[in-house]
This record gives sequence, structure tokens and C-alpha cells, in this order.
Amino acid sequence: MELMQKLLREKFPNRQAVITEITNLEAILNLPKPTEHFVSDLHGEFPAFDHVLRNGSGNIKQKIIENFGDQLTKDSIQDFATLVYYPEDMLLAERQKRTEDQLKQWYLDTFARLIELLKISATKYTRSKVRKALDPNFAYITEELLYTDHREVDKRAYYNQIMQNLLKLNQADQFIIATCYTIQHLIVDHLHVIGDIFDRGPEPDQIMERLMNYHSVDIQWGNHDILWLGAVSGSALCLMNLLRISARYDNLGIIEDHYGINLRHLFFFADQHYQALPAFYPKTMSDQKQLTEVEKKMIAKVQAAVTIIQFKLEGQLKQRRPEWRLPQVGLLGEINWQNQTVKINGQDYELSNQCFATVDQQNPFVLTAEEKTVTDGLLNSFINSSKLRRQLDFMMQAGSMYKIANGNLLFHGCVPVDGKGKFLTLHSKNQSYTGQALFCFFEKQLRQAYAHPNRQNDPATDWTWYLWQGPLSPLFGKHAMTTFARYFVADQKTHIERKNPYFVLRREEWFCRQIMQEFGLDPQTGHVINGHTPVKRGQEPIMANKKMIVIDGGFSKAYQPTTGIGGYTLLSNSYGLQLVSHHPFTSKQDAIKNETDIISTIQVVNHEVERKKVADTDTGKQIKENIRQLHQLLKIYASKE
Repeated sequence: MELMQKLLREKFPNRQAVITEITNLEAILNLPKPTEHFVSDLHGEFPAFDHVLRNGSGNIKQKIIENFGDQLTKDSIQDFATLVYYPEDMLLAERQKRTEDQLKQWYLDTFARLIELLKISATKYTRSKVRKALDPNFAYITEELLYTDHREVDKRAYYNQIMQNLLKLNQADQFIIATCYTIQHLIVDHLHVIGDIFDRGPEPDQIMERLMNYHSVDIQWGNHDILWLGAVSGSALCLMNLLRISARYDNLGIIEDHYGINLRHLFFFADQHYQALPAFYPKTMSDQKQLTEVEKKMIAKVQAAVTIIQFKLEGQLKQRRPEWRLPQVGLLGEINWQNQTVKINGQDYELSNQCFATVDQQNPFVLTAEEKTVTDGLLNSFINSSKLRRQLDFMMQAGSMYKIANGNLLFHGCVPVDGKGKFLTLHSKNQSYTGQALFCFFEKQLRQAYAHPNRQNDPATDWTWYLWQGPLSPLFGKHAMTTFARYFVADQKTHIERKNPYFVLRREEWFCRQIMQEFGLDPQTGHVINGHTPVKRGQEPIMANKKMIVIDGGFSKAYQPTTGIGGYTLLSNSYGLQLVSHHPFTSKQDAIKNETDIISTIQVVNHEVERKKVADTDTGKQIKENIRQLHQLLKIYASKE
């Protein structure tokens, strides 16, 4: 406290400075609560995610309709909205379709509308915060236009002259572009990404770059994110899972082309030792580049090679951690080589595929010398990839297992419970972890593993892999991962992965209240905001009397036939919560050329009786504490007068 008072005295050296700051802070508390934007399960689909950021989940278009609906036609509204989303592309289109005089008039009309929309977008913020969001090249001009009363005759002439000069000096396009991006910035104050930036989609690196340049963001890690974080933390098991999934969905290009990690030795090894079995052929979407038969066979060999290495490493981990009692792990050790069967849950099943050429039947978990060389080389490449490390450093810095934000609880997967809703307990080193403590335990392990990537078989690194498929992992949420059976056993019973009872119980209000109480939230006013599971056609994303909101964004094209839509995002503003459903995103080109939008419907989850202010937020709590300390400093100054 003494240190804080010392710092405050340095910043506010006299009584008047303190009074001015208290006045400013008290005023900020009365501003409307800024907008939070919640997205989840991006799965590497950059264009769709980028579109949702550009339109603020429909927030920009909503503002345009509310404020220009009686001035513009429906087509003009869409035209204006698309300009704000994609200013460079729309400016090019406008220049191509208009005469010089028409274009000049269009510029003047657009200047006026953009300034009006910017003014509307800036109403929740102080002038200082708005200034920071402006392009420095146009900050002075924009502020003059923003805070000018256009009804005054003298000011109107001043305003018009600025507009004319922008045209004369060929700065019109740059000004429009800068203003559009400022509107995008101000329309959403903070972004929450509730997991799974990585997975099947082709551009997770683009998403990470976008987030790193976003003005305010936090991340709650998802299960697929863990594989990448784990690989860079030194987990060969996470790495092999990552490579297997990338090969399965023809996404190895992410690793080679986007992150510059050489897979040549892996391809050579796979080609030498494996055949292309149908079970390992890549699964591709219709919009992906079609593979030749030679390419399919090569990827199938790679998938088989990393799959066998994965199962060997799983067996080694099971031997290291017998107390974890991992189901369906280490099944290479359960194969009867003579009968060609495998024992799963005490029952023998016939093996349906044969790709065990590198498996020593006496020591099935031991890597061959070549496998070890390939694994060590790849792990070293991942750990030392500068681009990947830079992006995942940001994911660690901005990320966490869960977050409490303005009275809401955000996490990706689940809180592991039994069938009656009792929190399940994980035991480690004579300690027990349930509920919130379980999340904190895993976060500590991941941070420790990430900080020490050269410790590769230590408990922290193994716990990081456990987050991917452990039965008590909050990010997995199933009793077991049946990967081995899916590849090698035809009997469908062995493929079943039972979900944790959480996913049924989360529909019950009492259960959601119990979770919020466990994490220290007020269940009367709070919500659980969850990702991870696509909301299937016919299901509702709002559950438990509006206490549970599931917002899997549906960005993954693989899940869209199941959901029937492009998924959900969520907005939280001063008026309450709004759930936004989306049509599947086709392409940026379609969005620009045909001015298509992906917003389907906006559903009000709850409407605040009294409009929320900054005073009602987490930021407001901090401001109130600052005001309290400033009042103490004011007393000190008063006592010395």
C-alpha cells in the first residue's frame, strides 16, 4: 500500500492533479458498458473468423440499420456495411463502376456517413480512448470532424473544406480505409476466444497473427490448442497426435509451408517402412485442393508412421505413470501376435489392419533407431520454430484454462463430474484436485512444461498430454480416446467414447449454479459460456434457464452438415447478452462481390432492466479501487496544507 501511495504521489504531485483524476475516473464509471465479443472453435478457418471480426458479429450492420435505416435502401445499407468490413476491396469496385463526378459525390456522401457511424461507435468511450484507436496519420482531421457541430454555419464550411482537401490531395481512399478500421476497432472493446484456434482448418497461423494484432483479447485454451502447446513444450506424444491429425485431414502444409518445419525425413522414413492402407488415406473436404493418387498414398504412409510412433509413446507413458490408470492406452502391448487379436477391456478383437512392421513384438513400446531420430528431429524443429514459438508465446500470455469476466465463467470443455453432478477428483502427489482447483492444477502444469521444453518426460510434460485425452481432463470430457480401435478394430463397440455427464447435466439450472458457485460467481446474475461441442441441428445453444450458453462458432466446415448452420457467437453490451447465429461462410470474394453476409439471426439472451455502465464491470471495480486510493492521497495532501 505504501508503494502504491508513493507511485500515486509521483504521478499526481499535487492536490489539483488528484482532484482532476478523480473527476475523470468518476465520469468514466458512468459511461455505458463497452461491448464484449465471444467466439469459439475457430479450427484454423481464417477467412470466416476474419469476417466475423470485421463485422463484429453483425454489430456494425445493426448500428447502420438503427441510424441510417430511414435514409438508405436495403441494398445501400448492405453496400455501406460491406465497405466498412472490406474498405480496400470496395473502394476498388466503386472506382471501377463510377464516372469521375459520380465518384466525387460518392466520396463526399461516404465521408459524412462514416463520420456519423464513427461518432455512434465512439459514444461509449472517452476522447482519450478514441484517440488511441485512430490512425495517427488522420487523428487530428478525424477528431475535428468527429467533434464538430455540423449545424453551425461557420463550422460547416470548415468541415466541408477538410473533405474537399482530402479529395484534392488524393487522401480520400486512405482516410476511408483508416476510418473503417477505427469503426471495427471501436464497435467491439474486447474479444474472448474460447478455445480451439488450431485443428483441421488450413490457416491457424493467420488467426494467431490477427489475434496478436487485435487491440484487446484473451484466450481460453482448447483441446486442439493443447497439442501445439504441448509439442512446443517438448511432448513427443502431443507432437505425434498433431502430425497424425494433420495428415488425416491433409493439413501437413500448415507445418511445412506456414511454419517452415521440414518434414522430408519423416516422408522418407514413412515411404521406406509403410504401405498405403485405405484406413490411413486422408479425409478431405470438397473445397480443398484435390490430391493425386500418388499424394494420397504418400500421406497415408506418413499417417501410419506417426500413428505407430504415437502408440509406442503412449505405451511408454503408461509405464511411467501406472497410477494414472489410462483406459485404451498402450494397446500395442495387448496384441496377441499369433492370433492377430488385441485385448480391449478384457475382450479379444480381431485386428483389421496390419501396419506393425516397425513394432518389436517382444518390446512393442520401444522406438526403432530411425523412429527415434525422426521424432527427436521433429520435436527439436517444433521447439525451435521462431514463428510457432512467437505465436504460442502469445497464446500462453493471453491464455488460461478458464476466465471470469464481468460475472461470467468462460471455459472451452467441461468440469468433470459423475452422473449425479459431483465434481470428480484427480489425485497427484498426495494432493486432490476438483472443480476450479483442477483447472488451476492443469494450468500450472502446462505453464511449467512450456517454460522448460528440454525436460521431455517429466510429470508436467506428461500432464500436458493428459489434457488432450485424459479422462479427468477439463478439455477432453470423455472416458477414453479410442484412436487405436478406430484404426485397427472393425467392431464399432470399441469405437465408443462416452462423454462426461457434464454435457447432459449442463442443461439443468441447478448444475450450472453449482459450477458458478464453485468458481466464486454469483449464480443469480452470472452465466457459463462454453465451447467445444457443436450445437447439432434441432438443439438449443441456450440452456438451463439461460445460465448456460454454448457458442461453438461452427467455423469448422466438417461440422456444418451436423449443425445445419455456421455456428454461434455472442455479444455482451450495456443492454445485455445477444446470441448471434451464422450462415456458413463461403469466401471473402463472395462477401465482397455479392455483398453476402453470414449473420442469420440475433437472439436476446437477457435484457438489462437498467443499462449497464462501466461501474458494473471488472474495469469499474478497478477504477473504484483507484478512486479510493486517490481519496486517501487527497487526505494526505489536505493534512499538509
